[in-house]
Amino acid sequence: MARGKRPAALPEGDDGRTIVNMNVEGMPWYAPERPGPAGEDGAPDPPGARMTRAENLMFTWGALKAALLVVGVMCAGMALFVLFCQFVWFK
Repeated sequence: MARGKRPAALPEGDDGRTIVNMNVEGMPWYAPERPGPAGEDGAPDPPGARMTRAENLMFTWGALKAALLVVGVMCAGMALFVLFCQFVWFK
């Protein structure tokens, strides 16, 4: 496909959205005048891009629960190992 030409129609399953901006400095197609992602260079945020306070608290609480679960499992494993050493291995 020649540079600058676009296909007449999008391939099946392609809705035309940009997932990752490939405008990287040093690449032959780099265009410095293109605006960055939403929120940068004064571009407005798309609807739903910012989390509300309630969503932020739910996200934080979920992450905290996951971290506490991992720490709890590790502590239980260490306690079981100490009990195993005390009552089985070193007897």
